[in-house]
Amino acid sequence: MDFTVVSYAVYLPIATGLTVWVARTLSTNGKIFLADVFAGDEKLADAVNHLLLVGFYLLNLGFVALWMKTDDKITGTQGVFDAMSVKLGTVLLVLGFMHLANVYVLNRIRRRGTLERGQRPPVAPQGFLAPRPAQA
Repeated sequence: MDFTVVSYAVYLPIATGLTVWVARTLSTNGKIFLADVFAGDEKLADAVNHLLLVGFYLLNLGFVALWMKTDDKITGTQGVFDAMSVKLGTVLLVLGFMHLANVYVLNRIRRRGTLERGQRPPVAPQGFLAPRPAQA
């Protein structure tokens, strides 16, 4: 039995499952932030949320696929566990970093939207003044 193939067979479903779980969590809870950012425009919030989700999947599943290959010869069950601890630990760190980056970006967008909404006048203008002629 080739233990390298066993490590691939263990790594790929676990890393993919973790990526899908984190992506779904971000997508579900990110809708609340995006709805607030876009002042209740649900269609726009859903569209942006979907685009962020696709980008998250592309980045993380691409990393999972690239990180799967190992140059070391894995011999025995201990070697499989050693390889999996390094590979899955790295994937978890990357997923955690991507999660924090997503939350940071969403919070920045939300904060900017809140500031923009706060700069509107409290009441509509009731009249306009005619421009003054330029003085020569």
